Amino acid sequence: MGNCLSNTKHHVLAAEPPGDNIPTHEQLAAQTHFSVDEVYALEELFKDLSNSIHRDGVIHKDEFAYALFKAQNHSNIFAEKVFELFDTKKNDVIGFDEFVFALSVFHPKAPVQEKAVFAFRIYDLDNTGHIERGEIQRFLAALLKDNPAIDLDDAHLSALIDNTFKEADLAGDGHISPDEWQILVQKHPNVISYMTLPVLKELTKKYPSFVFNENRK
Repeated sequence: MGNCLSNTKHHVLAAEPPGDNIPTHEQLAAQTHFSVDEVYALEELFKDLSNSIHRDGVIHKDEFAYALFKAQNHSNIFAEKVFELFDTKKNDVIGFDEFVFALSVFHPKAPVQEKAVFAFRIYDLDNTGHIERGEIQRFLAALLKDNPAIDLDDAHLSALIDNTFKEADLAGDGHISPDEWQILVQKHPNVISYMTLPVLKELTKKYPSFVFNENRK
């Protein structure tokens, strides 16, 4: 997701539909791990992403994939699942408030347990409440497809999955429960290292134009 923070372009953020439930920047900061200034800086990033293809002020699935891979019409199981988790309103687009709330878990200040919960939901591709062996296999297969430099044949991939389940599936019932996942993460926090994006601490340096936002108090 580090590719999201590319060169800044200035676009007009589409107006949110009228309503009483649209959180302010201050409210978003109070409910996330971002500071108020970081939320304003995130708005500049959001403008870039939401206007990269459709230019309508919300992030569509192809814009989300483009932000991740810098290639149009490119998506994979990881992008699809993360988009699904960001799209909490289930309307096939990501609004600014959804964007801030979802990115908060990737902030360096977010606790490991919170990151682990989100990571579990990524791996739980079928939304069964458990991580199944087949889900891990599909996830890793997609990862390998998009990273040809990683040389891992089917035998080694199968061995990797076997070893993971041998350690994590404490109940021996063929899947990994949320509690078992938390135990695994506590023992091996590096398995969710991708859940921390240090660049989120540098937002106000990357997007300094938020200072000149006419709505900035």
